[in-house]
Amino acid sequence: MPDKLIRIQRQTGDAPRRRPVMIAIAGDSAAGKTTLTSGLVATLGPDRVTAICVDDYHRYDREERKPLPFTALHPDCNYLDIMEQHLQLLAAGHPILKPVYDHGTGQLARPELVSPAEFVVVEGLLPLHSKLSRACFDIAIYLDPPEEIRHGWKVRRDTEKRGYREEQVRAELRRREPESAAYIRPQRAAADIVVRFAPIPGRDDPPGTPLSGELLLRPTIRHPDLSVVLDGRRTVHVRLNRDTDGRPVDALHIHGYASAEETALVRRAIWPQLGLPGEPPGSLGDLGGGRRSEPLAITQLLLLHHLLGAAETQHAAFAAATP
Repeated sequence: MPDKLIRIQRQTGDAPRRRPVMIAIAGDSAAGKTTLTSGLVATLGPDRVTAICVDDYHRYDREERKPLPFTALHPDCNYLDIMEQHLQLLAAGHPILKPVYDHGTGQLARPELVSPAEFVVVEGLLPLHSKLSRACFDIAIYLDPPEEIRHGWKVRRDTEKRGYREEQVRAELRRREPESAAYIRPQRAAADIVVRFAPIPGRDDPPGTPLSGELLLRPTIRHPDLSVVLDGRRTVHVRLNRDTDGRPVDALHIHGYASAEETALVRRAIWPQLGLPGEPPGSLGDLGGGRRSEPLAITQLLLLHHLLGAAETQHAAFAAATP
């Protein structure tokens, strides 16, 4: 059982080389994966982070996909066996020769050599699809925006950056829906943290109010104790919710209407726990185009807390295994 073996090795430090910390950020097209990833990379620095997109493992280019009976979301449209092999190599600290898919042109490009840094961020459509790929990660995230919001994000991105017309994007969304339901959304069940940016139901916030954030903090990994940081705060708080399977789960709520002063206090309270120099950088919460989101910034801070905590554990395991 290779999935069991790789998980045992990652937890015990049996391998002879230092392992990177692996985080998966899964979600449907235009769910916000790249935006979330960018803040992590900018904060830690590109010398400490290797970021890859598993959409690079598409089997066909855009033109080749047109006559096919499935879309890019279908496992048969991707080299998932090669992706699994590469994730295992990265998790063990080895370089890979990764394929490249150019979203701008829809073409398959020359492969590139990728060496794992201290942290490896893997984002894309299907990083948590198989048991073997899931075993490669220390932390698994699933982005779960409401479908109407994601559709709007996809229309805007694909028309502005990828040369599509709006009617083409909406037609493709309809075509993809069965495969989204069959292959993308089931990955939600494998995530340690489920992230949703959405309006607060029942509130009539003015236009331009940032989306609120809700993070389901499942007990599959150890989460930081935020009780002291969030004590008495009304716009950033943790409550007990019910997961989709009915089980109780802690949910961190970050309201979009929270004042910049209040969210700044939360950010400054969490930041020293990370052991990083200076003040929280402006890259946290950056949406591009001069826009920012405090719920996104706090979400990224929490993920940084997990990454750096996992790195400490990895280093301790490596030191214990080194003669």
